[in-house]
Amino acid sequence: MGHRVLVVDDDPTVSDVVRRYLEQAGCEVRLAADGAAGLASIADQRPDLVVLDLMMPGIDGLEVCRRIRRQLPDLPVIMLTALGEEADRVVGLEVGADDYVTKPFSPRELVLRIRSVLRRAAGPAVSHAVPTRLVDAELTVDAARRIAERDGAQLALTVREFDLLVFLMGHPGRAWSRTDLLEKVWGWQFGDQSTVTVHVRRLREKIERDPAEPDRIRTVWGVGYRYDPLDERAGR
Repeated sequence: MGHRVLVVDDDPTVSDVVRRYLEQAGCEVRLAADGAAGLASIADQRPDLVVLDLMMPGIDGLEVCRRIRRQLPDLPVIMLTALGEEADRVVGLEVGADDYVTKPFSPRELVLRIRSVLRRAAGPAVSHAVPTRLVDAELTVDAARRIAERDGAQLALTVREFDLLVFLMGHPGRAWSRTDLLEKVWGWQFGDQSTVTVHVRRLREKIERDPAEPDRIRTVWGVGYRYDPLDERAGR
């Protein structure tokens, strides 16, 4: 893989196992035993991705993720959460995690998730079937350069938020189920559909004129979501 990965976890056993698997996959790995050390490590040398434990003494994973998102919105973050704690997973996604893995987890699964996120962060988010430049009224997206702007101001989108926006804009007027979006955007054959729900909510907050009454990303009851371009309704 050849990427720099920072693992922030106060459990040395977990950190060591993750480090060994990632190094076998070709990553350069740094370890941080708590949130403060993790933030200091990021400030010293930006990694390509952060694996972040949710529950840590002092600055917990949620606060670390919030601080990362304020400074580095496009830095991929994978959250480690306790098995069965759906509320924790949802909160982790709400504060900006791109993905999560539940403990106890398979190190191989974590490596696959890391590869998936890094691959999307590094390359074009869309296939040849979707234009590399998408425009809808004041919203413009350059998929190849991974830049989204609204009224000329660049939007701070996470990796998954950007991919979701490109996919929906690239397929306007079609309703997609959460299962469809997990497969098309996340590359998952199965998974927690709340991941999609949270990302849609976060994306609406950044692209909608009124997130409470979204004009672009519409909820299709009983199905999922549909992107309705403002330009088409303006007769353009």
